[in-house]
Amino acid sequence: MKKLQAVQEELRRWQEIVGLRTVADLNAAVRAGMATTIINVSEAIQERKIASVADQVKALGCRIVLLAGPSSSGKTTTSKRLAVQLSAIGLRPQLISMDDYFVNRDATPRGANGEYDFECLQALDVPFFNEQLQTLLSGGRVELPRFNFQAGLREASGKSLQLSDQDVLIIEGIHALNPQLTPQIPRSEKFQLYVSALTTIQLDEQRRISTSDNRLLRRIIRDHKFRGYSATETIRRWPSVRAGEEKWIFPFQENCNMMINSALLYELAVLRGYVLPLLEAVPATEPEYEEAWRLRQLVGFFEPIRDKQIPPVSLLREFLGGSSFHY
Repeated sequence: MKKLQAVQEELRRWQEIVGLRTVADLNAAVRAGMATTIINVSEAIQERKIASVADQVKALGCRIVLLAGPSSSGKTTTSKRLAVQLSAIGLRPQLISMDDYFVNRDATPRGANGEYDFECLQALDVPFFNEQLQTLLSGGRVELPRFNFQAGLREASGKSLQLSDQDVLIIEGIHALNPQLTPQIPRSEKFQLYVSALTTIQLDEQRRISTSDNRLLRRIIRDHKFRGYSATETIRRWPSVRAGEEKWIFPFQENCNMMINSALLYELAVLRGYVLPLLEAVPATEPEYEEAWRLRQLVGFFEPIRDKQIPPVSLLREFLGGSSFHY
């Protein structure tokens, strides 16, 4: 996976230059009062990468940006920040979420365990999506759908869209890089972007931190704050989510034109204060307790950083709250 490795190595080289390779290095810097600088530089690195994507989209003349990534990778915030950067260079971004193209709940495929499989491509109405996409690219107007997750039904949103010459469609969803999603669109006409939290800071010189742990911690906080799920419920669902990623996301990640690493060097030190109380609330009698205990040990290695200095456009705000973007 050459592109994936290149993205990770890029950030690792920067960390070595500034002397922040391990958790011990980061903790020492935080105790020395450098947290604000680390936050500002980490955010700037990410913003520069997003700006470079916008420049490439304009240079290539692509009218479609397909943005994919695994659960809790920060796809939504990345799409919104990319929209800002496209606007800054004279283009008009139009955002479309694949979540609005789910089939109605009674038509959703079920997995081997009998539960709804929302991760598979067949959970989306791909023919309807392509019909609307072709209409838009040929200059026509469509009424965009909106999926009502409570009712399990696709509804009319009341929002219509027609593209001008300056419009760029940003289409965000876990299947965005799957060739079966947009088979009628030539590759040269679409810019494919992959986002994932590729954690590069290590526990020590020998032990790395799992990138999936980083995303799980984000998801535990978000599910509790915005969806009313306990850490126990999120941990219980995680193996199913990971299985869907292995089948429907990771096989297509190298199809992308560019990868963005959404992991921030300082983030686990911030997530610690949010996630520890949630993990500590997992009952010792539950099967998920062992995993919760392991995650508590992981974040416990980090010197805590308060979130008050994190900017409102930060990707972390998607999970913590306080974002200037509307979700």
